[in-house]
Amino acid sequence: MAGLIKREDIDEVRQRTDIKEVVDGYVTLKGAGLGSYKGLCPFHDERSPSFTVRPQVGRYHCFGCGEDGDVISFVQKLDHTSFHEAVEKLAARIGYELRYEDGGTGPSREEVGKRQRLLDAHKIADEFFRAQLLTAGAAEGRKFLQQRGFDRAAAEHFGVGYAPQGWDALLKHLRGRGFTDPELKLTGMFSEGNRGIYDRFRGRLIWPIRDIAGDTIGFGARKLYEDDQGPKYLNTPETTLYKKSQVLYGIDLAKRNIAKDRQLVVVEGYTDVMACHLAGITTAVATCGTAFAADHIKIARRLLSDDGTGGEVIFTFDGDAAGQKAALRAFEEDQRFVAQTYVAVEPTGADPCDLRQTRGDAAVRDLISSRRPLFEFAIRATLRKHNLDTVEGRVAALRESAPVVAQIRDAGLRPGYARELAGWLGMPIDDVTRAVAAAAKRAAPASGAPAPGAPGGGAQGNGAAGRAGGAGYNGAGYNGAGYNPAQGNGQNVPGVAALPPSGVLPSFHRPDPRDPVASMERQALEVALQEPAMLGGAAWERFATARFATPAYQAIHDAIRATAPGFSGDAVQWVEALRQEVPEPLQPLVSELAVVPLPAHTAEAVQKYCRDILARLFELQITRVKADKLGQLQRLDAAAHPEEFQQLNRELMMLEMERRSLRSDA
Repeated sequence: MAGLIKREDIDEVRQRTDIKEVVDGYVTLKGAGLGSYKGLCPFHDERSPSFTVRPQVGRYHCFGCGEDGDVISFVQKLDHTSFHEAVEKLAARIGYELRYEDGGTGPSREEVGKRQRLLDAHKIADEFFRAQLLTAGAAEGRKFLQQRGFDRAAAEHFGVGYAPQGWDALLKHLRGRGFTDPELKLTGMFSEGNRGIYDRFRGRLIWPIRDIAGDTIGFGARKLYEDDQGPKYLNTPETTLYKKSQVLYGIDLAKRNIAKDRQLVVVEGYTDVMACHLAGITTAVATCGTAFAADHIKIARRLLSDDGTGGEVIFTFDGDAAGQKAALRAFEEDQRFVAQTYVAVEPTGADPCDLRQTRGDAAVRDLISSRRPLFEFAIRATLRKHNLDTVEGRVAALRESAPVVAQIRDAGLRPGYARELAGWLGMPIDDVTRAVAAAAKRAAPASGAPAPGAPGGGAQGNGAAGRAGGAGYNGAGYNGAGYNPAQGNGQNVPGVAALPPSGVLPSFHRPDPRDPVASMERQALEVALQEPAMLGGAAWERFATARFATPAYQAIHDAIRATAPGFSGDAVQWVEALRQEVPEPLQPLVSELAVVPLPAHTAEAVQKYCRDILARLFELQITRVKADKLGQLQRLDAAAHPEEFQQLNRELMMLEMERRSLRSDA
């Protein structure tokens, strides 16, 4: 067996390799300050980027799950290779010739790890199939491509190949390249009978299926001949390389544009991916014989940087019953995304490949641009199952569609779709609103998961939460069943959220990052924790009497009120005192609020930002008080209570003057 790689060569590979370039092959990184880059962690599922890379020191660290290391350990973990294999892969990447302690040239082909051997076999098979497409025997395959509008350049771009008819063309080729039968059995490219192994793919058009790094890990094969008794499409079976629930065809070609355009288009087949890319929809991918599910979503979210700042996922389905069923299955997974999800269905049932072939590239682009929100599609599909011309049908349709509306994550959109549903049903808006509210209440789990529509289910937190809180936000974190301040423990302290009954740990929904009120409340707490000096004098009076609409933030606000009287001015002690004061599930959130960077780069800018945020908080409080007093005024009989009527008007005038003053100061 060959010896160890020389230590100085390992150091040289580590030093010469740009860790950002390597990580970029797996994670979409964005600038995060001088010399730092940030993206969604590839080691755990998260909604906000907490995975940080610093090329200057050649290291990465995730503030959410604690994973860290250098470029070699990154390749080891992501590609599931040994240390030796990771170093060899990186050395090949930069063209560096390694030396070994025994003076040899490294391990022989047989001694390379199983995974690398499998990759080698797939790479050679990929080259073999592509070469075969140009032979006379592949005429039927070339005809198939031409009939669907794909020329030779398109076939080469997507690596399309041809598996010759016969039983052992590929088998002989790989044996001739030094692969043993036991190795070849592990590739999934061969079947086994009484007389040994033989080619799995025979007389078929071949598409290479590659992982996100561009390595071929499997194949998809399309039947060409009538005497082929196999299925229309035949894929590689499950192997150590190929897991269909984790594979997206075309991801290697689409990943850059998915990240750049913040868009992912999910189609149903290999030719649909080809048609979309050639028509200019270069963000298209396809699943490989399975539904778009949780593992696919993890890949998509990392590329989209699915952190609540935009992005869209568009599903295309046939217009038939099977297509509608697939769309509704996709809707069930919608809650895992922060990005907006859409569905694009061609009325005639044509898929992107058919559209491009019959109506040109523009028709494919028009299909994608005609997308509709996935929840709208789900609502309408539900309504179509009922006879809306009868009272019984409308009531049944409402019962089934109200839970769909209740699942809409964007709280601002939910009332609008409740009104739309009322119009589609021809029912009073109040009846529909009540049905939606009841559906949301029924669906809210008792513990351990967010209510329908609440983003963040199962996601771990970022920032310092992973270090300070251990498990981040999941498990006992504030993604749980929802903390209800109305559930008391016998205490009744005005303005302070009551604790849950003894022995019951409180838990909290993760606030929707797109909710403007929750966002503003979060920013105000960041200011209070990081710049407590801003809360002196009248500012403290206003802050202390503020009401927070988000339960998690209200609990932290209560802790600030309780802790402030003993504040000594030491920021470290201040944050730690707050962490001890809040319910345990919120301690990671306090840590995060205390360390998240404020959007300012100078001391003067920080002060201005803090004043503006607090002014917005106070203005919101004034608006709420005004609304209460306006309600009192409208209910009051001015003739019967003239003095009270005048007093309320004076108070409203003073509140408006205070609001204008705050806005002017800001």
